[in-house]
Amino acid sequence: MEIKKSRVLSFVMILWIYAVAGALALLCYDSFSLRLPFYLNVFVCDVIATAVVFLFSVLFANASVYDPYWSVQPPFILCAFAFAKELNTGRLLILIAVLIWAIRLTGNWAYTFKNLEHQDWRYTQLKNQSGKLYPLVNFFGIHLFPTIVVYACVLPAMFVFNEEFSFSGRAQILCIAGCAICVLAALLQLVADTQMHAFRKNKETGFIRYGLWKYSRHPNYLGEILMWWGVALAAIGLLGFRWYFIFGAGLNTLMFLFISIPLAENHQASRKQGFAEYKKQTRMLLPLYKRQSSDAER
Repeated sequence: MEIKKSRVLSFVMILWIYAVAGALALLCYDSFSLRLPFYLNVFVCDVIATAVVFLFSVLFANASVYDPYWSVQPPFILCAFAFAKELNTGRLLILIAVLIWAIRLTGNWAYTFKNLEHQDWRYTQLKNQSGKLYPLVNFFGIHLFPTIVVYACVLPAMFVFNEEFSFSGRAQILCIAGCAICVLAALLQLVADTQMHAFRKNKETGFIRYGLWKYSRHPNYLGEILMWWGVALAAIGLLGFRWYFIFGAGLNTLMFLFISIPLAENHQASRKQGFAEYKKQTRMLLPLYKRQSSDAER
């Protein structure tokens, strides 16, 4: 209880949990390295690390222990490969792009982190709705499913670190373009989150109607979607098109469109008056002026 109430102790505990999970994943990778293809090896170790985080989330009765995993997993995987492989220009650009995104998103989590008594409202809602099935929902829905999604998203970059390619011509252009999209996506999220923090700090009521939020209901989610399409484009430029290079970005997009955004909007609609009108006046993702309330959502 002392740890859960203290922001500092809670933060230190999160760091320790992730250090244990990461160390165990690396040990397992070495153990399986001669038995499995690298991408399956990474996946198995990823699931093991997720299981470690899950056990501690059960121990602390707080599924938000998992929250930073989304932004910690990709740089951890790619940095591990970077130490083992030659860091050429293409790999370095992708690594830098992912690190920029990860540092920003993890920093945002750290800024908003209160302590281990605070749990994301979505997890509490799932717990109330699932009842006795919550342990299964907790592991498979809150922990494992996002791990699979972000693993699929970072998979193209993993292949870039494990295959040879020529960084020239079309490959060079597409790789740079993809990494530029990643950096712009991280910048979009930074601006959106900064504007939202100011809105909440000022204790304003209603809906945020300035900055990016004046034109988009979810500019931060748009940034997250664009991030992984950028990684996919960079990998396709360097190694050529493969269906599994776009699978993760597509799955991530569908997750936001059909799970994350509906959850967030239903939550807002239940708590604030005027959401239907706000929805008519503001696009869902693209931060573009909406001329008529009947315009199709984008």
